[in-house]
Amino acid sequence: MKVETTIALPMELLRVVDACSADFGGRSRFIEAALRAFVGGPSEAEVEARDLEIINRHADELNEEAADALELQVPL
Repeated sequence: MKVETTIALPMELLRVVDACSADFGGRSRFIEAALRAFVGGPSEAEVEARDLEIINRHADELNEEAADALELQVPL
């Protein structure tokens, strides 16, 4: 889950961030990658892979719940 935040940076640093961020898909992704490199932690790809593994592990249960919910819908 991502949360929006506001930070204040010196203009010259923001210019460097903007110049580098195109290769990362934008400012937020660049700053996230820089912070992860500085403090450690899983990369975005590692987090997505972990989440996908959890979803796949529970896929049958989730599909059953979705099917139950669809049966409760009133036909239009």
